Amino acid sequence: MNRTPVAGRIGQYVALAAYVVFLVFPLLWLLSVSLKSPADLATLPAQLLPRGLFFGNYQEIASKQGLLESAWNSTLVAVGTMLLTIAVSLPAAYALGRFRTFLGPAATIWILVSQVFPVILIAIPLFMIVRGLGLLNTLPGLILVYLVWTLPFALWMLRGYVSALPVDLEEAAACDGASRPRILVSVVLPLLRPGIIATAMFAFISSWNEFFFALVLLKGDTTTLPIALAQFVGSEGKVAFGPLAAASVLATLPSLVIFAIVQRRLTSGLLAGAVKG
Repeated sequence: MNRTPVAGRIGQYVALAAYVVFLVFPLLWLLSVSLKSPADLATLPAQLLPRGLFFGNYQEIASKQGLLESAWNSTLVAVGTMLLTIAVSLPAAYALGRFRTFLGPAATIWILVSQVFPVILIAIPLFMIVRGLGLLNTLPGLILVYLVWTLPFALWMLRGYVSALPVDLEEAAACDGASRPRILVSVVLPLLRPGIIATAMFAFISSWNEFFFALVLLKGDTTTLPIALAQFVGSEGKVAFGPLAAASVLATLPSLVIFAIVQRRLTSGLLAGAVKG
């Protein structure tokens, strides 16, 4: 047996294991801190594992006024942003990927330029627009802002998937007598499923984790979860590490659950697309 491929494969496994540990360690550390008692958290040097399971941090955040409402607000905003982003970007990406018009280069330039603007630069114009529309301190107003913010990158992602689809499949379906709507529904959409899922996950996670726009546009009962988590940092910089870690664990769960649900469809769709392509 050739030793070089074996050594290379072992090196790949070692690198993969190191990468997995690098990704998982922050989550394990966060979970460990959320289960530590105040005495454990005050112990120096800090220990990775708690000396005993302490659920007082979770009980504290459950009784925290407004935290569950903020989590519900974040869910509504993230789901609304995800659905609107897909509804707007999917037909636009198909048009950019399939039809050659003078709008194609202009749209591409707009997509690239929009990604270089710092968030702080567009905060004031967006604030004035949202206030002018009467949507300040409302969840639809924040969804509208997130749609504008995520749309360029979502459009760029889907455009790449559309461009990768072979045109021959659509032409073959047209030769068989299929109408344009039938081709889009029966041929294009199934092949675009991995791209749609990936774009939807991007829109959901981006809006779920976003902090700055929510801080500027919302207050009171309409705040989202990232704003609610900031209340665990005191005005003098004192941080309640245990409750903050417990709340952060709960804030991470929706993203993990959604990824666990869609990852099989995403993988199978990618493989199917590879075979069909």
